[in-house]
Amino acid sequence: MKFIISSTTLLRGLQKVSGVLGTNNTLPILEDFLFELADDKLRVTASDLETTISVTLTTSMSEGPGVIAIPAKMLLDIMKTLPELPVTITVADTSIEIFAGEGKYKLIGHQSDEFPQIPVMDNTSTLELNSALLVNAFNKTLFATGNDELRPVMSGVLFEIKNDSITFVATDAHKLVRYRRNDFKSDTETSIILPKKPLNHLKNVMPEDEEVMVKIEINDTNIKLEFDDIVLICRLIEGKYPNYEAVIPVQNPYKLTIDRKSLLNAIRRVSIFGSKSTHQVRFKINGQELLLTAEDLDYSSEAKERLSCSYHGDDIEIGFNSRFMQEMLGTLAPERIILELSAPNRAGIIISERDDDDPEDILMLIMPVMLTQ
Repeated sequence: MKFIISSTTLLRGLQKVSGVLGTNNTLPILEDFLFELADDKLRVTASDLETTISVTLTTSMSEGPGVIAIPAKMLLDIMKTLPELPVTITVADTSIEIFAGEGKYKLIGHQSDEFPQIPVMDNTSTLELNSALLVNAFNKTLFATGNDELRPVMSGVLFEIKNDSITFVATDAHKLVRYRRNDFKSDTETSIILPKKPLNHLKNVMPEDEEVMVKIEINDTNIKLEFDDIVLICRLIEGKYPNYEAVIPVQNPYKLTIDRKSLLNAIRRVSIFGSKSTHQVRFKINGQELLLTAEDLDYSSEAKERLSCSYHGDDIEIGFNSRFMQEMLGTLAPERIILELSAPNRAGIIISERDDDDPEDILMLIMPVMLTQ
């Protein structure tokens, strides 16, 4: 087995799949890339047992088909240091030689039969989505996923497909994000939970391009996403997702409309002086004025900042976690947002100002924190 490939092409391909590699692998083979050569096509695969991702690259010359598992870290480290030049890789049994310019590098690989088998996708339902929609959905929801190992379903993103809409939901019980598109049509309806690790990797390698279509296949245990030269298959999270619609309050009579960036920057400033343990910021709304307050009694630090706003409702004083607020406001794009409230001990709802014909519908829920007097 022998092939020649551009160093830049190979490095980009390795980086596209390296995101699924684990650090504490139970099997040594999971620290390898699987190289499969057939004609002038080189398929590079990485796996952590739960997720398998592969990229197909074109070589400038190849001799004989072959399969070999190559240590990932060593190969990545050498490729990152090389300039743009042709790289020749020859494999004899498990011995690997890399020729690049005046350099010659030798390492030992592993037999391919130890590498995890790619799951077979049977009894699947299929749909297509543009990659821009998926990247946007992942960016809007992933930060709200939980890390509680006792509740694995909340460590992923709910992917809900209906005949006339598609919805992505993430929550950690303190905050919740629901991202919905109403311009989607499907013949099938399904609901699955996607793990966060492969989604975090996908949003980095998937182009944010409405012209790029992602082919999705789903069955009871796995999901397969295919776009450009990449194929990713990952195991779904088993279990029933919480009834998120039940926790979203319907009656929110108090509505505050404010410039998103002004609010975000003000929270960033006052939170510097707030408690590092509670991250509490106090919202005091009086008339058309919002007063933000944060303090740290242990260090006798305090900050207050006034903002103009448009408000309809009774005067209210409510506390929120400043970190969660910053995450939510930093994720949203519109210039103005609406904060809907009902009581100091009830969740606040953040939505964007949008037209009725806007297909993108995003709602963020944040639980209040108990105010310290």
